[in-house]
Amino acid sequence: MDSTLYPHHPASAHLDHLESHSVFVLREIAGECDRPVLLFSGGKDSAVLCHLAQKAFYPSPIPFPLLQVDTGHNFPEVLEFRDVRAKELDCELIVASVQEAIDKGLVKDPGEGESRNRLQSAVLLDVIARQGFDACIGGARRDEDKARAKERVVSLRSRFGQWEPRHQRPELWSIYYGKVNPGEHLRVFPLSDWTELDIWLYIQREQIELPNIYYAHRRLVLERDGMLLAHSPYLTARAGEKVFEETVRFRTVGDMTCTAAIRSRAMTPAEVIEEIMTFQVSERGASRADDRFSEAAMEERKREGYF
Repeated sequence: MDSTLYPHHPASAHLDHLESHSVFVLREIAGECDRPVLLFSGGKDSAVLCHLAQKAFYPSPIPFPLLQVDTGHNFPEVLEFRDVRAKELDCELIVASVQEAIDKGLVKDPGEGESRNRLQSAVLLDVIARQGFDACIGGARRDEDKARAKERVVSLRSRFGQWEPRHQRPELWSIYYGKVNPGEHLRVFPLSDWTELDIWLYIQREQIELPNIYYAHRRLVLERDGMLLAHSPYLTARAGEKVFEETVRFRTVGDMTCTAAIRSRAMTPAEVIEEIMTFQVSERGASRADDRFSEAAMEERKREGYF
C-alpha cells in the first residue's frame, strides 16, 4: 500500500516518527554546538539529511555548511548532483580533496585502481581541525554495518578523532549532550534508527531528488570478486576480465574503484522499494568491496577517525 496515498497508513506514521526525531536531533546540535557541519556525499542518505535540515530550520536557511571529502574517484553524476543541490540550498560547500592531500604528502596514494576510501580519514580530521568544527552531522545508519550498530546518536570523538567506547555518553530519554572539550568533537547521526527501506519510503513520500545512478541505467561494468564494478578511468579491466554493458543501479555511492552496482530494472522509488523488500544483505555488505571481505573494516575506519 502506498503511504503517500493513505496518509494515515502505519507506514506514514512510522516515517513521521523518524522524521520528528531526526529534526529534533538537528535542532539540538545547532543549538548546543558552536560550529557544526553536515557531511554531504551527494548520496541518498545525505540527500535525505539535507531535506530534514531544511524542514528543521524552515523558513530560515540551514545554519551550517556542507562538507564532502572527495576521493578524486567519485562518480561524476554524484559530484554534479552535489554541486546543484548545494546551490539550491544556498549552503556553503566545503570540499576536502584527497588528491590535494596526496600532493601535499599528508597521505600516501594507494596506487592505480586501488580504493582511496581509507585515505578519507586523515583528510576529514585535517579539515575538522583547520575549520574548527565541533560537530559533524552524518547520514550513517545502524542497519548498515555491525560497527555502526554500536554508535550513539551523538558520538564523542577524542582529540585524535577516535571513537572510544568507554567515553561515550548515555542517551536516556533522547537527551543529548552537545558540549565538548577543546580538541574534541562530535559525530552526529540523526538517521541512526532509519533502515534502507525507511530511507526509500521517505524519498518516495517527500519526492526527494537523487543522483540518477540510484535508478536503473545502462553502464559499462566489469565483474570482479562476484561484484559488478563501473568501468572508468580509475578502474580498468585486469587480465582475464571483460568489460560489458549491463542494466544496473547503485544502492550506495562512494569511490568508483570499490562501489559495486546491482543488476536492476527499478526506475522509480516505488520499484526500488519492491526490490529492497527481497534483499537479505545490507547495501554496504553487497556494494562496498572494501567492507565486504572484512567484518573489521568499518571498525578500523572508526579507530582511524572516519566514522
